[in-house]
Amino acid sequence: MRHPPAGAVLALSLVGISFAGPLVRLSTSDPLVIAVWRLAFSLVIVAIALSVTSEWKEWRRLTRGDLMLAAASGIALAIHFWAWNASIHLTTIAASVTLVSLQPVFIVAISAIFLGEAPTRRQLVGITIAMIGAVVIAAPAWRESGEVFHRGAMLGNLLAASAALLAAIYYTIGRHLRKRFGIWAYVGLVYFACTLTLIALALTTGVSLVPSGSGEVAIFVALAVGPMLFGHTGMNWALKFFPAYVVNLVVLGEPVGATILGAIIPGIRQVPSVTTIAGGAVILAGVAIAVWSTVSTRRAES
Repeated sequence: MRHPPAGAVLALSLVGISFAGPLVRLSTSDPLVIAVWRLAFSLVIVAIALSVTSEWKEWRRLTRGDLMLAAASGIALAIHFWAWNASIHLTTIAASVTLVSLQPVFIVAISAIFLGEAPTRRQLVGITIAMIGAVVIAAPAWRESGEVFHRGAMLGNLLAASAALLAAIYYTIGRHLRKRFGIWAYVGLVYFACTLTLIALALTTGVSLVPSGSGEVAIFVALAVGPMLFGHTGMNWALKFFPAYVVNLVVLGEPVGATILGAIIPGIRQVPSVTTIAGGAVILAGVAIAVWSTVSTRRAES
């Protein structure tokens, strides 16, 4: 059975993850509460998909190593969500999503060492161009958040950077396991481990997981459908066809979409600067170069 074009799925994933920053910013809940409910609603969707596709049967051939890797991936994703959600409330959306988008830098090294997948010259050019665009966006975003070394802003920036490393680990493991398991079988394990980790964190820190109102529940559902279903799950699907650093590079486009949404959504209204728009254009150019290089290489090999 033919699968949809991986490039198109990645484009849809980019739209999905772009809604994460603005939606989290609209929420008044604790970062852990946001993450737990986001994953809980996502698990409902995944459970339905597992039942319809019968991919749960693939779990019969899981090894102990597979389970440990899936658990590690879920734990990394959980701490990534906590750190990133917390950063959103300490710094601007643009700064947070830009720093968390540094994950391609980490994932290139991790992929080369643990997966033996090093980027080609053209992919490196695309990655470099995209990273330059991220730097262009970051500078004014940090200035908008106050002093560059302002205590709250710097803590938010550090949390976002740590979330980038954790996301890189999550996607590298995904690239490894997705070669042998279907998308729903894989994300079912990872999202479950992620949810358990987040609940444990909430219980340990004494955070109440009771939603504060129907408006918050609506935000949680939107996070499950947009950033999780179309965003993360779409990118995990693409990991079977593209190297992890290419799939992860698409995340660099998130500041562009998130900043645009942050400017037009009532209750946020963070209007991007000219340099932010220019940096976004550079990012998208770099992403296009890297993705197109991968598509061209795959076509040549086939």
